[in-house]
Amino acid sequence: MKIAVISITESGRHLSQKIKINLDKNHEITRYAFKKHTDDGAISFGKLNQIVENIFNQNDALVFLSACGIAVRVIAPCIKSKLSDPAVIVIDEQGNFVISLLSGHIGGANYLTKLIAKVIGAMPVITTATDSGGKFSPDMFAVENGLHICEIDLAKEIAARIVDGKKIGFYNECEWITEPVEIIDDKCYIIGICISDDITQNPFDKTLHLVPRNIVIGIGCKRGIEEKALEDFIFEELAKNNISIYKVQSIATIDLKRNEKAILAFSQKYKIPVKFYTANELMKVNGSFSGSEFVKNVTGADNICERSAVFDGGTLIVKKQIKNGMTFAAAILKKR
Repeated sequence: MKIAVISITESGRHLSQKIKINLDKNHEITRYAFKKHTDDGAISFGKLNQIVENIFNQNDALVFLSACGIAVRVIAPCIKSKLSDPAVIVIDEQGNFVISLLSGHIGGANYLTKLIAKVIGAMPVITTATDSGGKFSPDMFAVENGLHICEIDLAKEIAARIVDGKKIGFYNECEWITEPVEIIDDKCYIIGICISDDITQNPFDKTLHLVPRNIVIGIGCKRGIEEKALEDFIFEELAKNNISIYKVQSIATIDLKRNEKAILAFSQKYKIPVKFYTANELMKVNGSFSGSEFVKNVTGADNICERSAVFDGGTLIVKKQIKNGMTFAAAILKKR
């Protein structure tokens, strides 16, 4: 996760350093500190509302080392939807409590709250009804299993039904997903969850469709490609191959593209993470790929899009497609 840790006081600054040291190996941590209490490892700011406005949509999570009231007031103008808002967490300056404030399930705030609480020795505070009651949550289930929620209002209705002690129907076509038997009523035809690539299936009168995010798209492009050109190309290829953007788990490419603005902009806009691989790593991938000596001489790898798409063990379902200096390939993962 890309996480912004924001401190206002000196004690908060010290705590932000501790969080970065403990989480930096598996997450991208950027520290922001008020100008009167900053250091060389933090980005200094003068006005909290301005820095939050600038970084709110640039991160997967914001961690405030402050009072809850301060965090609530400053994020209020930025909040749009639980489907797109980043996780927001608040920690008191003494590090006693870690509070999941916003986007607990889909945004991952509940998960991150528990993780941070563990590394700093604090008490996690989670108030979502399903979590506090130890019950099944459609949102959390979707996040944990890499599924896209198609009907968010119906997910809320199912969550409320489960909190009230009622059961739901459950239809599953994904063999790697463990079915939550404690909430399943096999005879329920009124409301239920359907896990399938096919969103036209409606096994219940009211069906919540959860679509597996099991597609990796491999991308290659010439340096400085226009953002709109790359976006249009990706959607053109997805449509041509009947792949919904909601099924895309990640984008993969060579590490030479780590600062390619068009790729990063697409990733940010559609909340899809990018994985970068070295030429060495890509060349070790087994398989039959449409190699190019020219590409190999320039990048060190004879094929970027196909090799990066299958790097995590996926099966290539769309071979290299080329258009105006851009390449596209897609692989499907059998398991997350």
